[in-house]
Amino acid sequence: MKTENTREYTIDASGKRFGRLSSEVAVILLGKDEPDYAANKVAPVKVKIANLSKLDMGGNKSIQKIYYRHTGYMGHLKEASFGEAFKKNPEKVLKDSVRRMLPKNFLNQKRLNNIIVVEE
Repeated sequence: MKTENTREYTIDASGKRFGRLSSEVAVILLGKDEPDYAANKVAPVKVKIANLSKLDMGGNKSIQKIYYRHTGYMGHLKEASFGEAFKKNPEKVLKDSVRRMLPKNFLNQKRLNNIIVVEE
């Protein structure tokens, strides 16, 4: 049986735009940058993201982009701007963005678990 070595990628997020970083991480998690790409397998990669708090949001996105969530009770639709959500939990905002870029199937969560955020 062939054992696969896990490849680690380290991405420095300081000064990068949010969407560009998210799409770069999504491509790496899918394994599309590797010659042995298979859509039905989780690529053996770990993506470490450093300096996520120094990310460049760009433009008015931190004010204009709104995240909505519902508590389950009538009339309890909560909203937070991108800037507020990013200050509260930057890792969750990044993972949500990458999750929407990955295929919607049973491998989605397994791929997302390969994102590691490291603050330096």
